[in-house]
Amino acid sequence: MGTATYPTNRSKAAASVTVGHDGIAIVQSGTQDLGTGTWTVMAQVAADALGFPLDKVRFEFGDSRYPPAPGSGGSQSAASVSPAVQAACLEARGQLMLLPTKDCASPLVDVEVADMTIENGWLRSIAAPSKRESVAAVMRRSATPVQVEAASEPGDEKQKFAMHAFGAVFAEVRVDADLGRIRVPRVVGVYGVGNRLNAKTAHSQLMGGIVWGLGMALFEESVLDVRNGRFVNVRLAEYRVPVNADIGSIDVSFVDESNPHVNPLGVKGIGEIGITGVVAAVANAIYNATGKRVRDLPIPLDKVMAG
Repeated sequence: MGTATYPTNRSKAAASVTVGHDGIAIVQSGTQDLGTGTWTVMAQVAADALGFPLDKVRFEFGDSRYPPAPGSGGSQSAASVSPAVQAACLEARGQLMLLPTKDCASPLVDVEVADMTIENGWLRSIAAPSKRESVAAVMRRSATPVQVEAASEPGDEKQKFAMHAFGAVFAEVRVDADLGRIRVPRVVGVYGVGNRLNAKTAHSQLMGGIVWGLGMALFEESVLDVRNGRFVNVRLAEYRVPVNADIGSIDVSFVDESNPHVNPLGVKGIGEIGITGVVAAVANAIYNATGKRVRDLPIPLDKVMAG
């Protein structure tokens, strides 16, 4: 077993939203997607805040002309950008609900904003649900699109609270007594990572983190030539990483957790918590199997056979 903890980081970020005459929301932020699901989850955050169906939201990113956002280091993208996206979209939602109250052609003209909501792309009265109109219809009569930019940044919460993501990792390891060959047929990881914006992408990202941890524990090593300070294994032919045949069963599950202090959505970064406990779990399991305690990484068969 190995335990895992990783700080919950957050930086200032900004986002903009434009709802055009077609009722489509274009949300922009100068963030990026490394394959971690940013494109997906930010569209979901925007759709939820606006009250739009997901197919009426387009999230655009990866351009320095968009509102600024931090890099993906420190597992901070989702925790930083999602509050900015939410803030911009909530403000845009408020402006959208004002439009029909000033439009005599709208069936909602006599409805107070406080008695109005937006659901699935429709503005409707809460008290009289039959009074409703699509956002697209309202926007077609609007002289200008709805445009909002908002920023979000951390306060002094880190001075008041210890904020981390947590996990526990369990590894089953088999060591060949004659050859010292190490196999990891099963890894189980359980994590508390706050509010998951998307269950599927969170699960996949933590599976990837576990594979990353197995690479760190058993394969990956930079070999330094001390004469000139250069690494000699600079190609994937010489730098070993795990392949499919090295990976057994990976079981990822979550402990439901609500933390209102980390950011307005309760989101914790999950980019690196997946790797954190894997190395210790594997090293502990090798020790359990062989009695050999290896304290420098990676742990190849020669270090095990030496014991």
